[in-house]
Amino acid sequence: MNIIRTKAYARAGLVGNPSDGYNGRTISLIVRNFAAEAIIYEWPEIEIIPTRQDQCRFNTLTQMLHDLEINGYYGGMRLVKAAIKRFADYCREQKIELPARNFSLRYGSTIPRQVGLAGSSAIITAVMRALMAFYEIDIKKEILPNLILETETREIGITAGLQDRVAQVYEGLVYMDFNREFMEEHKHGLYESMDAALLPPIYIAYQQELAEVSDVFHNNIRERYDSGERAVIDAISRIAEIAREAREALLKGDHAELARLMNENFDRRRSIYDLNLKHICMVELARKIGASAKFAGSGGSVIGTYEDEAMYTRLKEAFHKEGCAILKPIVVER
Repeated sequence: MNIIRTKAYARAGLVGNPSDGYNGRTISLIVRNFAAEAIIYEWPEIEIIPTRQDQCRFNTLTQMLHDLEINGYYGGMRLVKAAIKRFADYCREQKIELPARNFSLRYGSTIPRQVGLAGSSAIITAVMRALMAFYEIDIKKEILPNLILETETREIGITAGLQDRVAQVYEGLVYMDFNREFMEEHKHGLYESMDAALLPPIYIAYQQELAEVSDVFHNNIRERYDSGERAVIDAISRIAEIAREAREALLKGDHAELARLMNENFDRRRSIYDLNLKHICMVELARKIGASAKFAGSGGSVIGTYEDEAMYTRLKEAFHKEGCAILKPIVVER
Protein backbone atom coordinates (compact mmCIF):
# COMPACT_ATOMS: atom_id res chain seq x y z
CA MET A 1 0.00 0.00 0.00
CA ASN A 2 1.38 3.40 -1.03
CA ILE A 3 0.92 5.77 1.92
CA ILE A 4 1.35 9.47 1.19
CA ARG A 5 2.15 11.89 4.02
CA THR A 6 2.11 15.65 3.55
CA LYS A 7 2.67 18.53 5.96
CA ALA A 8 2.00 22.24 6.28
CA TYR A 9 3.53 24.36 9.00
CA ALA A 10 2.35 27.08 11.33
CA ARG A 11 2.75 30.65 10.12
CA ALA A 12 3.68 33.88 11.93
CA GLY A 13 3.17 37.31 10.43
CA LEU A 14 6.41 39.28 10.77
CA VAL A 15 5.05 42.61 9.50
CA GLY A 16 2.18 43.92 7.41
CA ASN A 17 -0.71 41.95 8.87
CA PRO A 18 -3.63 42.49 8.63
CA SER A 19 -3.21 44.48 5.39
CA ASP A 20 -3.17 41.31 3.26
CA GLY A 21 -6.97 41.32 3.20
CA TYR A 22 -6.95 44.88 1.82
CA ASN A 23 -4.53 44.61 -1.14
CA GLY A 24 -1.62 45.43 1.14
CA ARG A 25 1.78 43.85 1.76
CA THR A 26 3.12 41.44 4.35
CA ILE A 27 6.17 39.45 5.32
CA SER A 28 5.53 36.09 6.96
CA LEU A 29 7.63 33.20 8.14
CA ILE A 30 6.99 29.52 8.59
CA VAL A 31 7.18 28.05 12.09
CA ARG A 32 8.33 24.49 11.57
CA ASN A 33 8.05 23.82 15.31
CA PHE A 34 4.37 23.02 14.65
CA ALA A 35 2.69 21.26 11.73
CA ALA A 36 -0.51 19.86 10.34
CA GLU A 37 -0.19 16.48 8.62
CA ALA A 38 -2.41 14.63 6.16
CA ILE A 39 -2.12 10.91 5.43
CA ILE A 40 -3.83 9.45 2.37
CA TYR A 41 -3.87 6.01 0.75
CA GLU A 42 -6.05 4.07 -1.67
CA TRP A 43 -9.17 2.53 -0.10
CA PRO A 44 -12.36 0.78 -1.32
CA GLU A 45 -14.47 3.85 -0.49
CA ILE A 46 -13.97 7.51 0.39
CA GLU A 47 -13.23 7.59 4.12
CA ILE A 48 -12.26 10.53 6.32
CA ILE A 49 -11.03 9.39 9.70
CA PRO A 50 -11.82 11.71 12.64
CA THR A 51 -8.99 12.86 14.85
CA ARG A 52 -8.88 14.12 18.45
CA GLN A 53 -10.26 17.50 17.35
CA ASP A 54 -13.43 15.73 16.20
CA GLN A 55 -14.13 13.60 19.27
CA CYS A 56 -17.72 13.21 20.38
CA ARG A 57 -17.21 11.16 23.56
CA PHE A 58 -16.14 12.79 26.83
CA ASN A 59 -15.61 11.63 30.39
CA THR A 60 -17.19 14.73 31.95
CA LEU A 61 -19.16 17.81 30.98
CA THR A 62 -16.16 19.93 31.96
CA GLN A 63 -13.99 18.00 29.49
CA MET A 64 -16.55 18.54 26.74
CA LEU A 65 -16.81 22.28 27.41
CA HIS A 66 -13.02 22.62 27.37
CA ASP A 67 -12.89 20.79 24.05
CA LEU A 68 -15.51 23.16 22.61
CA GLU A 69 -13.48 26.17 23.74
CA ILE A 70 -10.41 24.87 21.93
CA ASN A 71 -11.85 23.15 18.86
CA GLY A 72 -15.28 24.74 18.43
CA TYR A 73 -18.33 22.79 17.35
CA TYR A 74 -16.85 21.34 14.18
CA GLY A 75 -13.24 20.43 14.92
CA GLY A 76 -11.20 19.99 11.77
CA MET A 77 -13.57 17.74 9.85
CA ARG A 78 -15.29 20.62 8.04
CA LEU A 79 -11.88 21.88 6.89
CA VAL A 80 -10.98 18.48 5.42
CA LYS A 81 -14.34 18.04 3.66
CA ALA A 82 -14.24 21.58 2.30
CA ALA A 83 -10.69 21.08 1.01
CA ILE A 84 -11.68 17.90 -0.81
CA LYS A 85 -14.68 19.64 -2.38
CA ARG A 86 -12.68 22.68 -3.50
CA PHE A 87 -9.98 20.43 -4.97
CA ALA A 88 -12.58 18.42 -6.92
CA ASP A 89 -14.34 21.59 -8.11
CA TYR A 90 -11.04 23.07 -9.29
CA CYS A 91 -10.26 19.95 -11.28
CA ARG A 92 -13.69 20.14 -12.94
CA GLU A 93 -13.20 23.84 -13.69
CA GLN A 94 -9.85 23.07 -15.32
CA LYS A 95 -11.31 20.07 -17.15
CA ILE A 96 -8.95 17.74 -15.31
CA GLU A 97 -10.39 14.24 -15.15
CA LEU A 98 -9.56 12.55 -11.88
CA PRO A 99 -8.83 8.81 -11.91
CA ALA A 100 -11.56 6.58 -10.46
CA ARG A 101 -9.69 5.99 -7.20
CA ASN A 102 -11.07 6.17 -3.69
CA PHE A 103 -9.03 6.97 -0.62
CA SER A 104 -8.85 6.95 3.13
CA LEU A 105 -7.65 10.23 4.59
CA ARG A 106 -6.72 11.22 8.12
CA TYR A 107 -5.18 14.34 9.52
CA GLY A 108 -3.54 15.63 12.67
CA SER A 109 -2.06 18.87 13.93
CA THR A 110 0.34 20.04 16.61
CA ILE A 111 -0.38 23.73 15.90
CA PRO A 112 -1.86 25.47 18.96
CA ARG A 113 -5.49 26.27 18.29
CA GLN A 114 -6.88 29.78 17.83
CA VAL A 115 -3.76 31.72 18.75
CA GLY A 116 -3.10 33.27 15.35
CA LEU A 117 -0.62 30.70 14.00
CA ALA A 118 -2.80 29.67 11.02
CA GLY A 119 -3.74 26.19 12.20
CA SER A 120 -6.89 25.95 10.07
CA SER A 121 -5.21 26.89 6.79
CA ALA A 122 -2.36 24.49 7.60
CA ILE A 123 -4.82 21.58 7.75
CA ILE A 124 -6.32 22.61 4.41
CA THR A 125 -2.87 23.04 2.85
CA ALA A 126 -1.74 19.60 4.02
CA VAL A 127 -4.94 18.02 2.66
CA MET A 128 -4.57 19.81 -0.69
CA ARG A 129 -1.00 18.56 -0.99
CA ALA A 130 -2.12 15.02 -0.15
CA LEU A 131 -4.83 15.10 -2.82
CA MET A 132 -2.42 16.51 -5.40
CA ALA A 133 0.07 13.73 -4.68
CA PHE A 134 -2.61 11.01 -4.59
CA TYR A 135 -4.16 11.99 -7.92
CA GLU A 136 -0.84 13.17 -9.42
CA ILE A 137 -2.24 16.62 -10.15
CA ASP A 138 0.07 19.64 -10.37
CA ILE A 139 -1.35 23.00 -9.25
CA LYS A 140 0.86 26.02 -9.82
CA LYS A 141 2.52 27.33 -6.68
CA GLU A 142 1.13 30.84 -7.12
CA ILE A 143 -2.43 29.53 -7.64
CA LEU A 144 -2.61 27.00 -4.79
CA PRO A 145 -2.97 29.69 -2.05
CA ASN A 146 -6.10 30.95 -3.83
CA LEU A 147 -7.70 27.51 -3.62
CA ILE A 148 -6.83 27.18 0.05
CA LEU A 149 -8.33 30.61 0.75
CA GLU A 150 -11.46 29.80 -1.27
CA THR A 151 -11.88 26.63 0.76
CA GLU A 152 -12.34 28.83 3.82
CA THR A 153 -14.18 31.79 2.32
CA ARG A 154 -16.36 30.10 -0.31
CA GLU A 155 -17.02 26.73 1.26
CA ILE A 156 -17.04 27.57 5.00
CA GLY A 157 -17.72 31.30 5.12
CA ILE A 158 -14.61 32.33 7.09
CA THR A 159 -13.30 35.86 6.51
CA ALA A 160 -9.58 35.61 5.74
CA GLY A 161 -6.74 36.91 3.58
CA LEU A 162 -4.10 35.27 1.42
CA GLN A 163 -1.09 35.79 3.70
CA ASP A 164 -1.30 32.53 5.67
CA ARG A 165 -1.88 30.38 2.61
CA VAL A 166 0.95 31.95 0.59
CA ALA A 167 3.39 31.48 3.46
CA GLN A 168 2.36 27.86 3.97
CA VAL A 169 2.68 27.05 0.27
CA TYR A 170 6.00 28.86 -0.34
CA GLU A 171 7.45 28.18 3.15
CA GLY A 172 10.53 29.86 4.64
CA LEU A 173 10.41 33.67 4.71
CA VAL A 174 8.10 35.29 2.17
CA TYR A 175 7.41 38.89 1.12
CA MET A 176 3.97 39.38 -0.42
CA ASP A 177 2.50 42.28 -2.36
CA PHE A 178 -1.24 42.01 -3.02
CA ASN A 179 -1.43 44.94 -5.43
CA ARG A 180 -5.00 45.12 -6.73
CA GLU A 181 -4.17 45.76 -10.39
CA PHE A 182 -1.58 42.98 -10.51
CA MET A 183 -3.93 40.52 -8.84
CA GLU A 184 -6.80 41.36 -11.19
CA GLU A 185 -4.54 40.70 -14.18
CA HIS A 186 -2.62 37.66 -12.91
CA LYS A 187 -5.10 36.19 -10.37
CA HIS A 188 -2.39 36.12 -7.70
CA GLY A 189 -0.07 38.50 -5.87
CA LEU A 190 3.64 39.16 -6.16
CA TYR A 191 5.38 36.62 -3.93
CA GLU A 192 9.10 36.77 -3.18
CA SER A 193 10.96 34.13 -1.21
CA MET A 194 13.59 35.78 0.99
CA ASP A 195 16.68 34.34 2.66
CA ALA A 196 15.73 33.41 6.24
CA ALA A 197 19.34 34.12 7.23
CA LEU A 198 18.44 37.82 6.94
CA LEU A 199 16.31 37.52 10.07
CA PRO A 200 17.57 38.75 13.42
CA PRO A 201 16.91 36.57 16.51
CA ILE A 202 13.15 35.99 16.61
CA TYR A 203 10.88 34.71 19.37
CA ILE A 204 7.22 33.69 19.41
CA ALA A 205 5.14 33.52 22.59
CA TYR A 206 1.59 32.25 22.90
CA GLN A 207 -1.07 31.28 25.40
CA GLN A 208 -3.86 29.01 24.24
CA GLU A 209 -6.32 30.19 26.89
CA LEU A 210 -6.30 33.60 25.17
CA ALA A 211 -7.70 32.16 21.94
CA GLU A 212 -9.44 34.56 19.56
CA VAL A 213 -11.42 33.27 16.56
CA SER A 214 -9.90 35.05 13.57
CA ASP A 215 -13.00 35.27 11.35
CA VAL A 216 -14.86 37.08 14.14
CA PHE A 217 -11.80 39.25 14.81
CA HIS A 218 -11.62 40.61 11.26
CA ASN A 219 -15.30 41.25 10.54
CA ASN A 220 -15.85 44.72 12.03
CA ILE A 221 -12.75 46.22 10.46
CA ARG A 222 -13.87 45.06 7.02
CA GLU A 223 -17.19 46.86 7.44
CA ARG A 224 -15.47 50.05 8.61
CA TYR A 225 -12.93 49.87 5.78
CA ASP A 226 -15.58 49.31 3.12
CA SER A 227 -17.69 52.16 4.51
CA GLY A 228 -14.74 54.53 3.99
CA GLU A 229 -13.75 55.25 7.60
CA ARG A 230 -10.62 57.36 7.15
CA ALA A 231 -8.83 56.22 10.33
CA VAL A 232 -9.12 52.58 9.27
CA ILE A 233 -8.08 53.19 5.67
CA ASP A 234 -5.05 55.25 6.73
CA ALA A 235 -3.93 52.67 9.31
CA ILE A 236 -4.23 49.75 6.88
CA SER A 237 -2.37 51.74 4.21
CA ARG A 238 0.46 52.54 6.63
CA ILE A 239 0.69 48.92 7.79
CA ALA A 240 1.12 47.83 4.16
CA GLU A 241 3.89 50.42 3.73
CA ILE A 242 5.58 49.12 6.89
CA ALA A 243 5.99 45.73 5.18
CA ARG A 244 7.75 47.35 2.21
CA GLU A 245 10.08 49.26 4.54
CA ALA A 246 10.71 46.11 6.59
CA ARG A 247 11.80 44.25 3.46
CA GLU A 248 14.38 46.99 2.82
CA ALA A 249 15.54 46.82 6.45
CA LEU A 250 16.02 43.07 6.19
CA LEU A 251 18.03 43.37 2.99
CA LYS A 252 20.22 46.05 4.60
CA GLY A 253 20.66 44.07 7.81
CA ASP A 254 19.11 46.94 9.79
CA HIS A 255 17.67 44.95 12.68
CA ALA A 256 16.97 48.03 14.80
CA GLU A 257 14.77 49.47 12.05
CA LEU A 258 12.97 46.16 11.64
CA ALA A 259 12.22 46.10 15.38
CA ARG A 260 10.90 49.67 15.23
CA LEU A 261 8.67 48.82 12.29
CA MET A 262 7.29 45.73 14.03
CA ASN A 263 6.38 47.86 17.04
CA GLU A 264 4.74 50.47 14.83
CA ASN A 265 2.79 47.72 13.05
CA PHE A 266 1.17 46.75 16.34
CA ASP A 267 0.61 50.34 17.44
CA ARG A 268 -1.18 51.15 14.17
CA ARG A 269 -3.29 48.05 14.53
CA ARG A 270 -4.15 48.91 18.10
CA SER A 271 -5.32 52.38 17.02
CA ILE A 272 -8.26 50.91 15.07
CA TYR A 273 -8.97 47.52 16.65
CA ASP A 274 -10.74 46.74 19.89
CA LEU A 275 -8.11 44.28 21.13
CA ASN A 276 -8.20 41.78 23.94
CA LEU A 277 -6.47 43.43 26.91
CA LYS A 278 -4.69 40.19 27.81
CA HIS A 279 -3.22 40.06 24.32
CA ILE A 280 -2.03 43.64 24.66
CA CYS A 281 -0.34 42.71 27.94
CA MET A 282 1.73 40.08 26.12
CA VAL A 283 3.08 42.76 23.78
CA GLU A 284 3.74 45.20 26.60
CA LEU A 285 5.48 42.52 28.66
CA ALA A 286 8.01 41.88 25.89
CA ARG A 287 8.56 45.59 25.24
CA LYS A 288 9.33 46.27 28.91
CA ILE A 289 12.21 43.80 28.62
CA GLY A 290 13.52 45.60 25.53
CA ALA A 291 12.27 43.27 22.81
CA SER A 292 10.04 44.31 19.93
CA ALA A 293 6.57 42.76 19.85
CA LYS A 294 3.45 42.55 17.72
CA PHE A 295 0.70 40.05 17.05
CA ALA A 296 1.81 37.02 15.03
CA GLY A 297 -1.71 36.72 13.63
CA SER A 298 -5.18 37.58 14.83
CA GLY A 299 -4.30 37.47 18.53
CA GLY A 300 -3.20 35.05 21.22
CA SER A 301 0.42 34.92 20.07
CA VAL A 302 3.12 37.56 19.67
CA ILE A 303 6.28 37.71 17.60
CA GLY A 304 9.26 39.96 18.04
CA THR A 305 13.00 40.44 17.87
CA TYR A 306 15.44 40.24 20.77
CA GLU A 307 19.05 41.32 21.15
CA ASP A 308 20.86 38.36 22.71
CA GLU A 309 20.51 35.20 24.77
CA ALA A 310 20.38 37.16 28.01
CA MET A 311 17.31 39.02 26.76
CA TYR A 312 15.72 35.80 25.54
CA THR A 313 16.22 34.29 29.00
CA ARG A 314 14.43 37.28 30.55
CA LEU A 315 11.63 36.94 28.02
CA LYS A 316 11.31 33.25 28.78
CA GLU A 317 11.11 33.82 32.52
CA ALA A 318 8.58 36.64 32.18
CA PHE A 319 6.29 34.79 29.77
CA HIS A 320 6.40 31.59 31.77
CA LYS A 321 5.27 33.52 34.85
CA GLU A 322 2.21 34.61 32.85
CA GLY A 323 1.45 31.07 31.70
CA CYS A 324 2.75 31.64 28.18
CA ALA A 325 4.94 29.34 26.10
CA ILE A 326 7.86 30.85 24.20
CA LEU A 327 10.02 29.46 21.42
CA LYS A 328 12.56 30.30 18.76
CA PRO A 329 10.85 29.58 15.42
CA ILE A 330 12.47 27.10 13.05
CA VAL A 331 11.96 28.82 9.69
CA VAL A 332 13.91 26.51 7.37
CA GLU A 333 14.74 22.83 7.60
CA ARG A 334 17.96 22.22 9.49
